Amino acid sequence: MKYELRTHNNIAYHCHYHVVFCPKYRRNVLVNGVDERLKTILLETVEKWGQECVEMEVMPDHVHLLLGCDPQFGIHRLVKYLKATSSRSLRQEFPQLQRRLPSLWTNRYFCCTVGGVTPETLRRYVEGQKNR
Repeated sequence: MKYELRTHNNIAYHCHYHVVFCPKYRRNVLVNGVDERLKTILLETVEKWGQECVEMEVMPDHVHLLLGCDPQFGIHRLVKYLKATSSRSLRQEFPQLQRRLPSLWTNRYFCCTVGGVTPETLRRYVEGQKNR
C-alpha cells in the first residue's frame, strides 16, 4: 500500500494514530442523535486544525478514531481540542448530557501509532466495531 507523505516548512511526515476515548463512567450516552452530531463536530474540528481524519466510529460508550496528525502539532493537542470542543457543543445541544454526567469525557484516552499495521487494516478494524 502506497502512503502519501505530507510536508510543510522543514519536515516531511506520515503519522497516523489510533485514538479511543470514552464518556465519563463509560455511560452509553452516545446514542439518539448524539452520535451523528459528535461525528460532525469531530470532523469539523480535525479540519479546522489542518489534520486528517481517516476513519471514525462512534459506539454508545466510546469513540474510535484513525487520525493523521502533524508531529509538530501533536496528537495530544488534537485530542484535547476534539474532546473540549465536542463536550462543550454536545452539552449545550443535548441537555440530558448535563443531567447525567458532571463532564462528558474522562480525562484519559488511548493512543497508539499505526506503524506495525497498514492503515487499511486499521480502517477495517475501526469500521467493524459497530458489528461486534
